[in-house]
Amino acid sequence: MRTLTELERAARIAFEGARRAPGVREVEVFVASNASLLTRLCYTSHIPSNGVEEPKSDESSGLGLHVVFDGPQGPVVGFGSEPTDLGEAGARRALDKARAAAVRDPDFVSLPEPARERRTLTDYADPRLLAIDDEALVGAGWTIVNGALRTFLASSRLAELAGSDEALRALGLILGGDVTILQERIAIVSTRMPEAQTDESTLITAFVTAMVEARDAKGSGWSTGTRLEEFSDEAGIEAAGNAIAAVGGERVPSGEYTVIFGKQPVSDLLNNVIVPACSAGTFYASNTPFLGRLGRQVASPRLSVWDAGNVPGYTGSKGITCEGLPTGRTDLIRDGVLVGCLSSWYQTQRLLRDPALAAKLGATGDEAARALVPRNGFRFGAGGGRQFDRGPGVAASNVVVQGAEAVSLEELIRTVRDGLYVGRIWYTYPVNGLRAGDFTCTVVGDSWVIRDGRLAAPLRANALRINDNIATVLENVMGVTREAKGTIVWAADEVIYAPEIAVSGVRVEQIAGFMDSLDA
Repeated sequence: MRTLTELERAARIAFEGARRAPGVREVEVFVASNASLLTRLCYTSHIPSNGVEEPKSDESSGLGLHVVFDGPQGPVVGFGSEPTDLGEAGARRALDKARAAAVRDPDFVSLPEPARERRTLTDYADPRLLAIDDEALVGAGWTIVNGALRTFLASSRLAELAGSDEALRALGLILGGDVTILQERIAIVSTRMPEAQTDESTLITAFVTAMVEARDAKGSGWSTGTRLEEFSDEAGIEAAGNAIAAVGGERVPSGEYTVIFGKQPVSDLLNNVIVPACSAGTFYASNTPFLGRLGRQVASPRLSVWDAGNVPGYTGSKGITCEGLPTGRTDLIRDGVLVGCLSSWYQTQRLLRDPALAAKLGATGDEAARALVPRNGFRFGAGGGRQFDRGPGVAASNVVVQGAEAVSLEELIRTVRDGLYVGRIWYTYPVNGLRAGDFTCTVVGDSWVIRDGRLAAPLRANALRINDNIATVLENVMGVTREAKGTIVWAADEVIYAPEIAVSGVRVEQIAGFMDSLDA
């Protein structure tokens, strides 16, 4: 990876060259260097396997120029980037690309201006994660695998099912997933913020799926952190334990149930439906179920949701955005009321100047400006890295979910009394467009039938689909647990600090399956 000093120097050189170029009104230089380190987990008890695959890495560095040029009918805006070459020649090529791509954008106001808020998060990257070698990366993978294997071997339930070590292996104990380490460095200089700013961040995550294949049982586990010393075998132990508990899964009929959404389903719903619905761009496009509802009730008063971009130790925290603005807290839903949106500088400026602002957002003037502070302009790739070759989009960092009068999970289960605990979903997406609020997802594991206030029996994996509306789900929240855990979903840029949430009247449909026809 390039050092912060190299990135800062490259940003200054590119800025000085571009701002003196003919026809340039404003310029923003963004320089980034990223590394994603990955070790795959692949253990099978009944087929020869490596357990941990070889480490892999994906590194990139380059610079991007966002430039405002003079045009015959007014300013035109272009973006150009150049990989690898951070010198003067690379900067000139990026500038030429920006000039060639420049177009008139009637929504463009200016490049970002300094914020009223100040940066609060500095020097937070973990030196050990920045310097980690292949041996330590592979070791992190074995930490997860060994935790899962110890859990499988210590299970009296599996021992009873198998009767011998050979039969235990024949049950098909499977472990898959990955350990990922992300290293990010950026530097940014612009006409309106000419003092170079830099940022450096690290994170380490694990996501694991375990199976007892012969019993059609699946379980998952995960962990998130920002420092190597925080990493443990937690995800492997959790995944194996959940797979063991899922043996003997039951079916339930279609109908409306009171459902406790576990931490992963809460995160999946936020990532795929709620967070996009709370983005300034979807309000501008009139493509949100919360259209025109700022300051109005959109969820149960029990529920609050906010983005916390600058909390030390939170996995998705950054010191500054990819627009050079300080990160911070953006309240989205407070006690059930919509109070804010995730936004970038560009999205904020064009929405505040939209003649239809009152209809789209539900407020104007100072109230609208307070709801649209641009703390979330990031240049993320899918699932990690701050990319030099794209302009800022809008992305969450750490989404925190909290409930009023929160309780323990055991108490929430007793309150529900009869219903379902849904611990993992996938293929969660809006149907009929995001504005309608309708969504669908499939229950794939870690789930239970609740009877008489207790977890009575595991649910069979891939046997249920949830089809409902996000507005209805949010309005029908009947309880939230106290404990929140940093939770990741596939290819997500943000981390959700999610509790369990109980919702009444959730529409659930049974899925017919090939294995069930054989059982019959």
